[in-house]
Amino acid sequence: MSGKSRTARRDGSAGPAARPPGQAAARQTNASAARDRKAQLAAARQAQRRAQRRRKITVRAGIVAGVAAVIAVLFVIFQSSPSSSGGAGAYPYQVGSPGPGQAAPGFSLPASTGGTISLSQYRGQTVLLFFQEGLTCQPCWDQITDLQNHAAQLKAAGIGQVVSITTDPIAAITTKARDMGLTIPVLSDPNLAVSQAYGANAYGMMGAGRDGHSFILVGPDGVIRWRADYGGAPKYIMFLPTASLLADIKAGEHPSS
Repeated sequence: MSGKSRTARRDGSAGPAARPPGQAAARQTNASAARDRKAQLAAARQAQRRAQRRRKITVRAGIVAGVAAVIAVLFVIFQSSPSSSGGAGAYPYQVGSPGPGQAAPGFSLPASTGGTISLSQYRGQTVLLFFQEGLTCQPCWDQITDLQNHAAQLKAAGIGQVVSITTDPIAAITTKARDMGLTIPVLSDPNLAVSQAYGANAYGMMGAGRDGHSFILVGPDGVIRWRADYGGAPKYIMFLPTASLLADIKAGEHPSS
């Protein structure tokens, strides 16, 4: 080996270990690109997390808005439904014929309490007649229960007796009244003779074959003192609190619009 070769290898100017300057630059470029990729990935993940948070916030806001809407609807329904605190005028009614000042048509009908009941047997006291739809109308029976539960208030208002009249057969009426523990007599008028005499079948949602929700107050002399047909269109009211009924009676014949 010549002296020049030995010298070249000692000073690193030649040989397999020597690295050109371009390789170092390439390594720096690759490292910089890797850092850029990591930064981009981190930024993308952060943006994704922000998007997910925004979606969660939007979903939660939607749920809150939906719950608020449901509560608002329920509030409206509750406000428009019958309640024990309903006041006078809250339940619109019409006034049919025969009305106040006219003689109450007489009747004698089989009763859920046994035997028959005639209007004439209540002569000398004030009687509240309640014409109702019958077995297909549970709110009508709930109305009788409410009247029964407010017997003291009715008596204080001068009403001596409440009698309900419907068009269902007496056997079915008797069973229903017994099951509900009703002491108010419910009379059967299957041929609608009495219902038509009072025009009570003109205010029901089921047509003229059944009564609506009519109250007729008959005085001690057999003359109608007050009348309200709550079951007519467009609202077809099938229940109202006894407190509201008594308020309407006290106010007199002033049908709501």
